[in-house]
Amino acid sequence: MSGSNLDLICLGEPMVEFAQVKRGEETLYLPGFGGDTSNCAVAAARQGASVGYVTALGADSFGRNFLDLWAGEGIDTGGVTTDAEAPTGVYFISYRNGEHVFSYRRNGSAASRMTPDSLPHDYLRQARVLHVSGISQAISDKACDAVFAAIAAVRAAGGLVSYDTNLRLNLWPLARARAIIHAAIADCNIALPGLDDARQLTELPDPHRIAEFYLNLGPRIVVLTMGREGTLVATPERQEVVPAHAVEQVDATAAGDTFDGAFLARYIAGDDPFTAARYANVAAALSTLGHGAVAPMPHAETVLQAIKEAT
Repeated sequence: MSGSNLDLICLGEPMVEFAQVKRGEETLYLPGFGGDTSNCAVAAARQGASVGYVTALGADSFGRNFLDLWAGEGIDTGGVTTDAEAPTGVYFISYRNGEHVFSYRRNGSAASRMTPDSLPHDYLRQARVLHVSGISQAISDKACDAVFAAIAAVRAAGGLVSYDTNLRLNLWPLARARAIIHAAIADCNIALPGLDDARQLTELPDPHRIAEFYLNLGPRIVVLTMGREGTLVATPERQEVVPAHAVEQVDATAAGDTFDGAFLARYIAGDDPFTAARYANVAAALSTLGHGAVAPMPHAETVLQAIKEAT
């Protein structure tokens, strides 16, 4: 494929995941895959979108594992490079009082060393939609600049840009996060903030005011995910809360990334943003029925069956 006519290209940092599991008296860490934009890419591919990925991997077994994952999911890797001098990022998930605790080993990772000049600009220009996130810009100043350069390349070629705030205050201070994220969203077409992130970034408590804030920055579509309260979809002409799909959650890791991938896949396929959000709510809910980021992400037929059963 080599990037030709890709529906969606995601850019960012993939990370190997080790999730804590109790087996009797033993505590094990099961390996898996994470990284918000990689998760989004997998979710979109499982809904039938043609997807590519742009990143830098370490010349290590973790990097090779990601290449195998993406190959198995049908994700094009024409935009992936290998950095022989830096590792692939890793994170560990443990649990304390029922809450996730994340520990990261990502300083100096291959992805954090991406620069505007190292980007595959010709590859990026073939995207119908580029998806990036706040995490992609928080991991280093170079990566931050690379995201802005990627946005500019795709917009100049006539493509659309999607941005998930994915605020991580352990990576950068709120004031810098606010400035960078809002500058990036001003150059995007689709904003995908989460409610908790958006309340910190905008200092506005009301979801509808938050949606108006982001619309005023420039995007034509704002999709504010609110967990069990559903998803507020806003355009300049209309705002509507799309109800959540109720399930008995097991693990909510990457539910937001699953939402992003499912939403973008359906929007690219021709759904209006309200219909795409209804579909994505179901996909995100189904992704919480198993452990880890990638393994429980549903395929399109499973989502469609759940929608059929709910109506």
